[in-house]
Amino acid sequence: MVLNIDRRQLVLGGGLGLGALLLPAGRGLAAELTGARGFTHNVASGEPGQDSMLLWTRYVPADGESIVRLDAEVALDREFTRKVSGGTVRTGAYRDWTAKITVDGLAPGTVYWYRFVGPDGAKSPVGRTKTLPGDNAARFGLGVFSCSNLPNGWFNAYGHAAARDDLDLWLHVGDYVYEYGNASYEGKRVEGRMLQPDHEMVALADYRLRFACYRADPDLQKLHQMAPMVALWDDHESTNDSYEWGANNHQPAREGEWNARRAAAMQAYREWLPVSDEPWKAYEIGTLATLYRTESRLLARTRPADLDAAFKAANPDAALSAFRDGEWQDPSATMLGTTQESWLAHALKANAKTSAWQLIGMATIIGRTVMPPAAVEWLKPDASAGTVAKFRNHIRAAKHGVPMWMDRWDGYPAARARLLRSAQRADADLVMLSGDSHNAWGYALAEDGKPAGVEFAGHAVTSGGMEGGMAADPRTVAQGFVAANPELKWADTSHRGYLMVEVTPQRVTGEWLFLDTIKERSTKLAGTHRMQVQRGRRAFA
Repeated sequence: MVLNIDRRQLVLGGGLGLGALLLPAGRGLAAELTGARGFTHNVASGEPGQDSMLLWTRYVPADGESIVRLDAEVALDREFTRKVSGGTVRTGAYRDWTAKITVDGLAPGTVYWYRFVGPDGAKSPVGRTKTLPGDNAARFGLGVFSCSNLPNGWFNAYGHAAARDDLDLWLHVGDYVYEYGNASYEGKRVEGRMLQPDHEMVALADYRLRFACYRADPDLQKLHQMAPMVALWDDHESTNDSYEWGANNHQPAREGEWNARRAAAMQAYREWLPVSDEPWKAYEIGTLATLYRTESRLLARTRPADLDAAFKAANPDAALSAFRDGEWQDPSATMLGTTQESWLAHALKANAKTSAWQLIGMATIIGRTVMPPAAVEWLKPDASAGTVAKFRNHIRAAKHGVPMWMDRWDGYPAARARLLRSAQRADADLVMLSGDSHNAWGYALAEDGKPAGVEFAGHAVTSGGMEGGMAADPRTVAQGFVAANPELKWADTSHRGYLMVEVTPQRVTGEWLFLDTIKERSTKLAGTHRMQVQRGRRAFA
Protein backbone atom coordinates (compact mmCIF):
# COMPACT_ATOMS: atom_id res chain seq x y z
CA MET A 1 0.00 0.00 0.00
CA VAL A 2 1.31 3.45 -0.91
CA LEU A 3 1.21 5.72 2.11
CA ASN A 4 -0.55 9.04 1.73
CA ILE A 5 1.94 11.37 3.31
CA ASP A 6 -0.47 14.31 3.26
CA ARG A 7 -3.19 12.36 5.06
CA ARG A 8 -1.00 10.66 7.67
CA GLN A 9 1.61 13.44 7.93
CA LEU A 10 4.34 10.83 8.07
CA VAL A 11 7.65 12.37 9.15
CA LEU A 12 11.01 10.84 9.94
CA GLY A 13 13.35 12.19 12.58
CA GLY A 14 11.14 14.75 14.28
CA GLY A 15 9.78 14.02 17.72
CA LEU A 16 12.25 11.26 18.62
CA GLY A 17 15.35 13.17 17.59
CA LEU A 18 17.79 13.11 14.67
CA GLY A 19 19.14 9.69 15.55
CA ALA A 20 15.83 7.87 15.24
CA LEU A 21 16.71 6.09 12.01
CA LEU A 22 20.27 5.33 13.04
CA LEU A 23 19.21 2.47 15.28
CA PRO A 24 18.80 -1.14 14.13
CA ALA A 25 15.11 -0.81 14.93
CA GLY A 26 14.80 2.06 12.44
CA ARG A 27 11.93 0.46 10.55
CA GLY A 28 9.85 0.12 13.70
CA LEU A 29 10.72 3.60 14.84
CA ALA A 30 9.59 5.04 11.53
CA ALA A 31 6.08 3.86 12.27
CA GLU A 32 6.18 5.68 15.63
CA LEU A 33 7.16 8.94 13.97
CA THR A 34 3.85 9.48 12.21
CA GLY A 35 2.82 11.94 14.90
CA ALA A 36 5.91 14.15 14.82
CA ARG A 37 5.17 17.88 14.91
CA GLY A 38 7.04 21.17 14.84
CA PHE A 39 10.32 21.69 12.98
CA THR A 40 10.94 18.13 11.86
CA HIS A 41 13.99 18.28 9.56
CA ASN A 42 16.26 21.12 10.66
CA VAL A 43 17.07 23.95 8.20
CA ALA A 44 18.95 24.46 4.95
CA SER A 45 19.98 27.24 2.58
CA GLY A 46 20.75 27.49 -1.12
CA GLU A 47 20.54 29.48 -4.36
CA PRO A 48 23.15 31.92 -3.03
CA GLY A 49 23.63 35.40 -4.42
CA GLN A 50 25.84 38.28 -3.46
CA ASP A 51 22.93 39.93 -1.64
CA SER A 52 20.33 37.17 -1.25
CA MET A 53 19.78 33.61 -0.06
CA LEU A 54 17.04 30.99 -0.18
CA LEU A 55 16.19 29.50 3.24
CA TRP A 56 14.41 26.17 3.83
CA THR A 57 12.72 24.33 6.68
CA ARG A 58 9.82 21.98 7.40
CA TYR A 59 7.16 22.62 10.02
CA VAL A 60 4.13 20.45 10.87
CA PRO A 61 1.58 22.17 13.14
CA ALA A 62 0.19 20.43 16.21
CA ASP A 63 -3.32 21.87 16.01
CA GLY A 64 -4.48 20.45 12.67
CA GLU A 65 -4.24 23.74 10.75
CA SER A 66 -4.22 23.31 6.98
CA ILE A 67 -1.94 26.30 6.33
CA VAL A 68 0.59 27.93 8.66
CA ARG A 69 2.76 31.03 8.52
CA LEU A 70 6.44 30.97 9.45
CA ASP A 71 8.72 33.92 10.10
CA ALA A 72 12.34 33.82 8.96
CA GLU A 73 15.03 35.76 10.81
CA VAL A 74 18.56 36.50 9.56
CA ALA A 75 21.31 37.92 11.75
CA LEU A 76 25.01 38.63 11.82
CA ASP A 77 25.39 36.65 15.03
CA ARG A 78 24.00 33.30 16.14
CA GLU A 79 22.39 34.92 19.20
CA PHE A 80 20.29 37.09 16.84
CA THR A 81 21.13 40.38 18.56
CA ARG A 82 21.95 41.92 15.17
CA LYS A 83 19.08 40.99 12.87
CA VAL A 84 19.50 42.27 9.33
CA SER A 85 16.85 40.56 7.21
CA GLY A 86 13.93 38.17 7.24
CA GLY A 87 10.44 37.61 5.94
CA THR A 88 7.26 35.56 6.19
CA VAL A 89 6.25 32.45 4.26
CA ARG A 90 3.26 30.10 4.18
CA THR A 91 3.27 26.34 3.97
CA GLY A 92 0.82 23.48 4.24
CA ALA A 93 0.11 19.85 3.42
CA TYR A 94 -0.07 20.84 -0.25
CA ARG A 95 3.74 21.12 -0.26
CA ASP A 96 4.41 18.51 2.43
CA TRP A 97 4.85 21.26 5.05
CA THR A 98 8.17 22.36 3.56
CA ALA A 99 8.84 26.09 3.38
CA LYS A 100 11.22 28.16 1.26
CA ILE A 101 11.82 31.90 1.33
CA THR A 102 14.38 34.11 -0.42
CA VAL A 103 15.73 36.92 1.75
CA ASP A 104 17.40 40.02 0.35
CA GLY A 105 19.44 42.98 1.58
CA LEU A 106 22.52 40.93 2.45
CA ALA A 107 26.19 41.85 1.95
CA PRO A 108 28.59 39.94 -0.34
CA GLY A 109 30.93 37.31 1.11
CA THR A 110 29.34 37.47 4.55
CA VAL A 111 28.45 34.75 7.05
CA TYR A 112 24.87 34.94 8.34
CA TRP A 113 22.84 32.99 10.88
CA TYR A 114 19.18 32.23 10.29
CA ARG A 115 16.19 30.51 11.86
CA PHE A 116 12.44 30.14 11.48
CA VAL A 117 9.78 30.92 14.08
CA GLY A 118 6.53 28.96 14.10
CA PRO A 119 3.04 30.31 14.82
CA ASP A 120 3.32 28.88 18.35
CA GLY A 121 6.59 30.74 18.97
CA ALA A 122 8.71 27.62 18.55
CA LYS A 123 12.09 28.23 16.94
CA SER A 124 13.88 26.04 14.44
CA PRO A 125 17.52 25.04 14.80
CA VAL A 126 19.90 27.83 13.82
CA GLY A 127 21.55 27.59 10.42
CA ARG A 128 24.73 29.14 9.09
CA THR A 129 25.01 30.41 5.52
CA LYS A 130 27.29 32.62 3.43
CA THR A 131 26.63 34.89 0.48
CA LEU A 132 28.71 34.76 -2.67
CA PRO A 133 31.73 37.10 -2.68
CA GLY A 134 31.97 40.39 -4.49
CA ASP A 135 34.66 41.38 -6.96
CA ASN A 136 38.33 40.58 -6.42
CA ALA A 137 37.83 37.63 -4.08
CA ALA A 138 41.11 35.83 -3.46
CA ARG A 139 39.70 32.35 -2.84
CA PHE A 140 36.51 30.30 -2.94
CA GLY A 141 36.05 26.79 -1.55
CA LEU A 142 33.52 24.36 -2.98
CA GLY A 143 32.60 20.86 -1.77
CA VAL A 144 31.25 18.55 -4.49
CA PHE A 145 29.11 15.48 -3.74
CA SER A 146 27.24 12.82 -5.71
CA CYS A 147 25.63 9.41 -5.39
CA SER A 148 24.58 9.10 -1.76
CA ASN A 149 22.85 5.72 -1.50
CA LEU A 150 21.62 5.44 2.10
CA PRO A 151 21.47 1.63 2.56
CA ASN A 152 25.01 1.28 1.18
CA GLY A 153 26.60 3.03 4.14
CA TRP A 154 26.99 6.05 6.37
CA PHE A 155 27.20 9.57 5.00
CA ASN A 156 30.68 10.10 6.44
CA ALA A 157 31.63 12.36 3.54
CA TYR A 158 28.90 14.79 4.59
CA GLY A 159 30.06 14.67 8.21
CA HIS A 160 33.69 15.31 7.27
CA ALA A 161 32.83 18.24 5.01
CA ALA A 162 30.42 19.81 7.52
CA ALA A 163 33.22 20.02 10.10
CA ARG A 164 35.48 22.07 7.78
CA ASP A 165 35.82 25.83 7.97
CA ASP A 166 37.39 26.41 4.53
CA LEU A 167 34.40 25.69 2.28
CA ASP A 168 31.95 28.36 1.14
CA LEU A 169 29.39 26.32 -0.77
CA TRP A 170 28.22 22.76 -1.37
CA LEU A 171 27.50 21.50 -4.90
CA HIS A 172 25.50 18.29 -5.17
CA VAL A 173 25.57 17.03 -8.75
CA GLY A 174 22.95 14.33 -8.41
CA ASP A 175 21.70 11.04 -7.03
CA TYR A 176 20.96 12.76 -3.73
CA VAL A 177 18.45 9.94 -3.11
CA TYR A 178 17.87 6.55 -4.76
CA GLU A 179 14.54 5.10 -5.82
CA TYR A 180 14.94 1.40 -5.01
CA GLY A 181 13.14 -0.45 -2.22
CA ASN A 182 14.79 -2.31 0.66
CA ALA A 183 14.57 -5.65 -1.15
CA SER A 184 17.13 -4.40 -3.69
CA TYR A 185 19.76 -4.24 -0.95
CA GLU A 186 19.23 -7.71 0.49
CA GLY A 187 22.57 -8.93 1.84
CA LYS A 188 24.27 -5.61 1.02
CA ARG A 189 22.57 -3.14 3.35
CA VAL A 190 24.61 -1.69 6.21
CA GLU A 191 23.02 -2.34 9.61
CA GLY A 192 20.80 0.52 10.70
CA ARG A 193 20.32 1.96 7.20
CA MET A 194 16.70 1.08 6.45
CA LEU A 195 14.67 2.92 3.84
CA GLN A 196 11.17 4.35 3.97
CA PRO A 197 9.04 3.61 2.10
CA ASP A 198 9.99 -0.04 1.96
CA HIS A 199 9.21 -0.31 -1.76
CA GLU A 200 10.49 1.50 -4.86
CA MET A 201 9.25 5.07 -5.02
CA VAL A 202 6.79 5.74 -7.85
CA ALA A 203 4.05 8.08 -6.55
CA LEU A 204 4.37 11.53 -5.00
CA ALA A 205 3.87 10.15 -1.48
CA ASP A 206 6.74 7.71 -2.07
CA TYR A 207 9.15 10.39 -3.23
CA ARG A 208 8.24 12.66 -0.34
CA LEU A 209 8.73 9.92 2.21
CA ARG A 210 12.08 8.90 0.73
CA PHE A 211 13.34 12.47 1.00
CA ALA A 212 12.07 12.61 4.58
CA CYS A 213 14.00 9.42 5.30
CA TYR A 214 17.26 10.74 3.83
CA ARG A 215 16.88 14.15 5.44
CA ALA A 216 16.62 12.49 8.87
CA ASP A 217 20.30 11.54 8.58
CA PRO A 218 22.29 13.72 11.04
CA ASP A 219 25.35 14.14 8.80
CA LEU A 220 23.22 15.33 5.90
CA GLN A 221 21.32 17.66 8.22
CA LYS A 222 24.59 19.08 9.54
CA LEU A 223 25.88 19.62 6.01
CA HIS A 224 22.80 21.65 5.10
CA GLN A 225 22.92 23.51 8.40
CA MET A 226 26.51 24.76 7.96
CA ALA A 227 26.62 26.22 4.42
CA PRO A 228 24.42 26.85 1.37
CA MET A 229 23.99 24.22 -1.33
CA VAL A 230 23.53 24.40 -5.08
CA ALA A 231 21.91 21.14 -6.16
CA LEU A 232 20.91 19.48 -9.42
CA TRP A 233 19.25 16.15 -10.00
CA ASP A 234 20.53 13.15 -11.93
CA ASP A 235 18.52 10.01 -12.68
CA HIS A 236 17.94 8.29 -9.33
CA GLU A 237 15.94 11.22 -7.97
CA SER A 238 13.35 9.93 -10.45
CA THR A 239 14.52 6.45 -11.53
CA ASN A 240 17.54 4.83 -13.16
CA ASP A 241 18.69 6.05 -16.59
CA SER A 242 15.85 8.50 -17.09
CA TYR A 243 15.34 10.79 -20.08
CA GLU A 244 12.63 13.13 -21.34
CA TRP A 245 9.95 10.53 -22.14
CA GLY A 246 10.93 7.45 -20.16
CA ALA A 247 13.56 5.58 -18.18
CA ASN A 248 15.35 2.26 -18.17
CA ASN A 249 13.81 1.54 -14.75
CA HIS A 250 10.25 2.56 -15.55
CA GLN A 251 7.71 -0.02 -16.72
CA PRO A 252 4.46 1.73 -17.71
CA ALA A 253 2.40 -1.46 -17.47
CA ARG A 254 3.17 -1.74 -13.75
CA GLU A 255 4.16 1.78 -12.73
CA GLY A 256 1.82 3.96 -14.72
CA GLU A 257 2.35 6.85 -17.11
CA TRP A 258 5.90 8.27 -17.12
CA ASN A 259 4.93 11.93 -17.05
CA ALA A 260 3.05 11.43 -13.78
CA ARG A 261 6.07 9.77 -12.16
CA ARG A 262 8.43 12.40 -13.54
CA ALA A 263 6.23 15.21 -12.23
CA ALA A 264 6.05 13.60 -8.79
CA ALA A 265 9.83 13.24 -8.64
CA MET A 266 10.41 16.84 -9.66
CA GLN A 267 7.83 18.16 -7.21
CA ALA A 268 9.23 16.28 -4.21
CA TYR A 269 12.80 17.30 -5.09
CA ARG A 270 11.84 20.96 -5.24
CA GLU A 271 9.88 20.70 -2.01
CA TRP A 272 12.58 18.99 0.03
CA LEU A 273 15.74 20.75 -1.18
CA PRO A 274 16.78 24.42 -0.90
CA VAL A 275 16.45 24.97 -4.64
CA SER A 276 14.46 27.32 -6.84
CA ASP A 277 12.13 26.14 -9.59
CA GLU A 278 14.41 27.53 -12.31
CA PRO A 279 15.59 24.60 -14.44
CA TRP A 280 19.12 26.02 -14.84
CA LYS A 281 20.97 28.99 -13.44
CA ALA A 282 24.30 30.86 -13.24
CA TYR A 283 25.84 32.04 -9.94
CA GLU A 284 28.34 34.91 -9.99
CA ILE A 285 31.26 34.30 -7.64
CA GLY A 286 32.45 37.88 -8.11
CA THR A 287 35.20 38.23 -10.70
CA LEU A 288 36.65 34.91 -9.57
CA ALA A 289 34.27 32.49 -11.29
CA THR A 290 30.80 31.76 -12.57
CA LEU A 291 29.13 28.54 -11.46
CA TYR A 292 26.46 27.00 -13.68
CA ARG A 293 23.70 24.66 -12.50
CA THR A 294 22.48 22.53 -15.40
CA GLU A 295 19.59 20.14 -16.06
CA SER A 296 20.42 17.09 -18.16
CA ARG A 297 17.90 14.39 -17.23
CA LEU A 298 14.18 15.06 -17.27
CA LEU A 299 13.35 18.06 -19.43
CA ALA A 300 15.03 17.63 -22.80
CA ARG A 301 17.47 14.69 -22.78
CA THR A 302 16.81 12.35 -25.70
CA ARG A 303 16.89 8.60 -25.26
CA PRO A 304 20.45 7.22 -25.44
CA ALA A 305 21.56 5.43 -28.58
CA ASP A 306 21.10 1.65 -28.48
CA LEU A 307 24.62 0.23 -28.45
CA ASP A 308 23.40 -3.17 -27.26
CA ALA A 309 21.69 -3.76 -30.61
CA ALA A 310 25.11 -3.78 -32.30
CA PHE A 311 26.38 -6.47 -29.94
CA LYS A 312 23.40 -8.69 -30.83
CA ALA A 313 23.83 -8.29 -34.60
CA ALA A 314 24.89 -11.20 -36.82
CA ASN A 315 28.13 -9.33 -37.58
CA PRO A 316 28.90 -7.23 -34.47
CA ASP A 317 31.99 -5.59 -35.96
CA ALA A 318 30.10 -4.34 -39.01
CA ALA A 319 27.25 -3.23 -36.75
CA LEU A 320 29.63 -1.36 -34.43
CA SER A 321 31.20 0.49 -37.36
CA ALA A 322 27.75 1.41 -38.65
CA PHE A 323 26.71 2.53 -35.16
CA ARG A 324 29.85 4.66 -34.80
CA ASP A 325 29.33 6.43 -38.11
CA GLY A 326 25.55 6.65 -37.94
CA GLU A 327 23.23 6.55 -34.93
CA TRP A 328 25.95 7.55 -32.45
CA GLN A 329 26.69 10.76 -34.38
CA ASP A 330 23.07 11.92 -34.63
CA PRO A 331 23.14 15.73 -34.13
CA SER A 332 19.58 15.73 -32.83
CA ALA A 333 20.67 13.72 -29.77
CA THR A 334 20.90 16.09 -26.82
CA MET A 335 21.53 16.07 -23.09
CA LEU A 336 20.50 19.66 -22.41
CA GLY A 337 18.06 20.54 -25.18
CA THR A 338 18.57 23.35 -27.66
CA THR A 339 17.20 26.07 -25.35
CA GLN A 340 19.63 25.28 -22.54
CA GLU A 341 22.49 24.73 -24.99
CA SER A 342 21.89 28.22 -26.38
CA TRP A 343 21.62 29.75 -22.90
CA LEU A 344 24.86 28.13 -21.77
CA ALA A 345 26.78 29.14 -24.90
CA HIS A 346 25.68 32.76 -24.54
CA ALA A 347 26.39 32.76 -20.79
CA LEU A 348 29.90 31.36 -21.29
CA LYS A 349 30.65 34.00 -23.91
CA ALA A 350 29.47 36.84 -21.66
CA ASN A 351 30.82 35.60 -18.33
CA ALA A 352 34.26 34.56 -19.59
CA LYS A 353 34.90 38.27 -20.09
CA THR A 354 34.06 39.18 -16.50
CA SER A 355 35.03 36.14 -14.38
CA ALA A 356 38.24 34.12 -14.44
CA TRP A 357 36.77 30.61 -14.35
CA GLN A 358 33.67 28.96 -15.77
CA LEU A 359 32.58 26.10 -13.48
CA ILE A 360 29.84 23.87 -14.87
CA GLY A 361 28.05 21.53 -12.49
CA MET A 362 26.94 18.52 -14.52
CA ALA A 363 25.22 15.30 -13.47
CA THR A 364 27.22 12.96 -15.73
CA ILE A 365 30.81 12.84 -16.95
CA ILE A 366 31.77 14.51 -20.21
CA GLY A 367 35.27 13.00 -20.51
CA ARG A 368 35.62 10.32 -23.22
CA THR A 369 36.10 6.76 -21.86
CA VAL A 370 36.51 3.43 -23.65
CA MET A 371 36.91 0.01 -22.06
CA PRO A 372 40.59 -0.99 -21.66
CA PRO A 373 41.63 -4.12 -23.59
CA ALA A 374 42.67 -6.00 -20.42
CA ALA A 375 39.53 -5.16 -18.43
CA VAL A 376 37.98 -8.64 -18.61
CA GLU A 377 41.09 -10.03 -16.90
CA TRP A 378 40.42 -7.81 -13.86
CA LEU A 379 37.05 -9.36 -13.04
CA LYS A 380 36.47 -11.61 -10.05
CA PRO A 381 36.70 -15.34 -10.81
CA ASP A 382 33.03 -15.79 -9.95
CA ALA A 383 31.87 -13.02 -12.30
CA SER A 384 28.66 -14.01 -14.07
CA ALA A 385 28.66 -14.98 -17.72
CA GLY A 386 26.59 -11.86 -18.42
CA THR A 387 29.18 -9.60 -16.81
CA VAL A 388 32.04 -11.22 -18.71
CA ALA A 389 30.10 -10.89 -21.98
CA LYS A 390 29.37 -7.23 -21.25
CA PHE A 391 33.05 -6.47 -20.70
CA ARG A 392 34.07 -8.35 -23.84
CA ASN A 393 31.48 -6.44 -25.84
CA HIS A 394 32.75 -3.08 -24.65
CA ILE A 395 36.35 -4.07 -25.35
CA ARG A 396 35.22 -4.94 -28.88
CA ALA A 397 33.45 -1.58 -29.16
CA ALA A 398 36.60 0.24 -28.04
CA LYS A 399 38.46 -1.18 -31.04
CA HIS A 400 35.96 0.72 -33.20
CA GLY A 401 36.39 3.91 -31.16
CA VAL A 402 33.03 3.52 -29.42
CA PRO A 403 32.97 4.42 -25.69
CA MET A 404 31.33 2.25 -23.05
CA TRP A 405 28.75 4.45 -21.28
CA MET A 406 25.99 5.64 -23.61
CA ASP A 407 24.08 7.19 -20.68
CA ARG A 408 26.90 9.72 -20.16
CA TRP A 409 28.02 12.44 -22.56
CA ASP A 410 29.89 9.66 -24.37
CA GLY A 411 26.52 8.68 -25.82
CA TYR A 412 25.94 12.18 -27.22
CA PRO A 413 29.14 13.10 -29.14
CA ALA A 414 27.58 15.83 -31.29
CA ALA A 415 26.10 17.53 -28.22
CA ARG A 416 29.41 17.16 -26.38
CA ALA A 417 31.22 18.81 -29.29
CA ARG A 418 28.73 21.70 -29.29
CA LEU A 419 29.28 22.34 -25.58
CA LEU A 420 33.08 22.19 -25.71
CA ARG A 421 33.25 24.29 -28.88
CA SER A 422 31.07 26.93 -27.26
CA ALA A 423 33.59 27.11 -24.41
CA GLN A 424 36.47 27.37 -26.88
CA ARG A 425 34.73 30.14 -28.84
CA ALA A 426 34.09 32.00 -25.60
CA ASP A 427 37.80 31.71 -24.71
CA ALA A 428 36.63 30.29 -21.40
CA ASP A 429 38.74 28.63 -18.74
CA LEU A 430 36.33 25.72 -18.39
CA VAL A 431 36.14 23.43 -15.36
CA MET A 432 33.53 20.66 -15.41
CA LEU A 433 32.38 19.34 -12.02
CA SER A 434 30.51 16.04 -12.35
CA GLY A 435 29.54 12.80 -10.64
CA ASP A 436 27.37 9.74 -11.44
CA SER A 437 30.08 7.10 -12.00
CA HIS A 438 30.78 6.42 -8.28
CA ASN A 439 34.52 6.52 -8.96
CA ALA A 440 37.01 9.41 -9.22
CA TRP A 441 38.42 10.70 -12.52
CA GLY A 442 40.43 13.63 -13.84
CA TYR A 443 40.05 14.46 -17.54
CA ALA A 444 41.84 16.97 -19.77
CA LEU A 445 39.08 17.68 -22.29
CA ALA A 446 39.80 18.33 -25.95
CA GLU A 447 37.75 19.13 -29.03
CA ASP A 448 38.95 19.47 -32.62
CA GLY A 449 42.46 18.64 -31.41
CA LYS A 450 42.58 21.64 -29.06
CA PRO A 451 42.34 21.88 -25.27
CA ALA A 452 38.82 22.70 -24.11
CA GLY A 453 39.11 22.57 -20.31
CA VAL A 454 39.37 20.05 -17.49
CA GLU A 455 36.94 17.85 -15.62
CA PHE A 456 37.02 16.93 -11.95
CA ALA A 457 34.68 13.94 -11.73
CA GLY A 458 33.83 13.15 -8.14
CA HIS A 459 33.42 9.78 -6.50
CA ALA A 460 30.34 8.64 -4.61
CA VAL A 461 29.38 9.45 -1.05
CA THR A 462 28.33 5.80 -0.56
CA SER A 463 27.31 4.17 -3.86
CA GLY A 464 29.50 1.25 -4.90
CA GLY A 465 31.94 1.65 -7.79
CA MET A 466 33.40 -0.73 -10.35
CA GLU A 467 35.77 -2.13 -7.73
CA GLY A 468 32.89 -4.25 -6.46
CA GLY A 469 33.27 -6.61 -9.39
CA MET A 470 37.05 -6.51 -9.68
CA ALA A 471 39.67 -8.93 -8.34
CA ALA A 472 42.60 -6.90 -9.68
CA ASP A 473 44.48 -4.33 -7.64
CA PRO A 474 42.58 -1.02 -7.98
CA ARG A 475 45.82 0.65 -9.06
CA THR A 476 46.04 -1.75 -11.99
CA VAL A 477 42.46 -0.93 -12.97
CA ALA A 478 43.07 2.83 -12.74
CA GLN A 479 46.31 2.65 -14.71
CA GLY A 480 44.61 0.55 -17.37
CA PHE A 481 41.84 3.10 -17.85
CA VAL A 482 44.33 5.96 -18.05
CA ALA A 483 46.45 4.12 -20.61
CA ALA A 484 43.42 3.40 -22.82
CA ASN A 485 41.93 6.92 -22.75
CA PRO A 486 43.90 9.97 -23.94
CA GLU A 487 41.68 12.47 -22.13
CA LEU A 488 41.88 10.61 -18.80
CA LYS A 489 44.88 11.71 -16.73
CA TRP A 490 44.13 10.05 -13.38
CA ALA A 491 41.56 7.72 -11.81
CA ASP A 492 40.69 5.99 -8.55
CA THR A 493 38.27 3.06 -8.61
CA SER A 494 38.14 1.98 -4.98
CA HIS A 495 37.13 4.74 -2.56
CA ARG A 496 34.09 6.70 -1.39
CA GLY A 497 34.14 10.35 -0.30
CA TYR A 498 33.86 13.79 -1.83
CA LEU A 499 35.70 16.38 -3.90
CA MET A 500 37.04 19.67 -2.56
CA VAL A 501 37.60 22.42 -5.16
CA GLU A 502 39.61 25.53 -4.36
CA VAL A 503 39.30 28.44 -6.79
CA THR A 504 41.83 31.27 -6.94
CA PRO A 505 42.42 33.83 -9.71
CA GLN A 506 45.35 31.87 -11.16
CA ARG A 507 44.42 28.22 -10.55
CA VAL A 508 41.73 25.74 -9.65
CA THR A 509 42.75 22.83 -7.45
CA GLY A 510 40.69 19.71 -6.98
CA GLU A 511 41.28 17.39 -4.05
CA TRP A 512 39.56 14.02 -3.88
CA LEU A 513 39.13 12.98 -0.25
CA PHE A 514 38.80 9.26 0.44
CA LEU A 515 36.96 8.16 3.57
CA ASP A 516 38.41 5.20 5.43
CA THR A 517 35.03 3.48 5.67
CA ILE A 518 31.31 3.84 5.10
CA LYS A 519 30.37 0.68 7.02
CA GLU A 520 30.38 2.55 10.33
CA ARG A 521 30.23 6.21 11.33
CA SER A 522 33.72 7.71 11.05
CA THR A 523 35.29 10.75 9.44
CA LYS A 524 38.78 9.23 9.28
CA LEU A 525 40.44 9.71 5.90
CA ALA A 526 42.22 6.96 4.00
CA GLY A 527 44.02 9.42 1.71
CA THR A 528 43.66 12.26 -0.78
CA HIS A 529 44.70 13.14 -4.31
CA ARG A 530 45.21 16.61 -5.79
CA MET A 531 45.26 17.96 -9.33
CA GLN A 532 45.26 21.54 -10.56
CA VAL A 533 44.75 23.62 -13.67
CA GLN A 534 46.41 26.99 -14.20
CA ARG A 535 44.64 29.94 -15.77
CA GLY A 536 44.92 29.90 -19.55
CA ARG A 537 46.29 26.32 -19.75
CA ARG A 538 42.98 24.39 -20.00
CA ALA A 539 44.88 21.23 -19.08
CA PHE A 540 46.19 19.83 -15.82
CA ALA A 541 49.52 21.24 -14.65
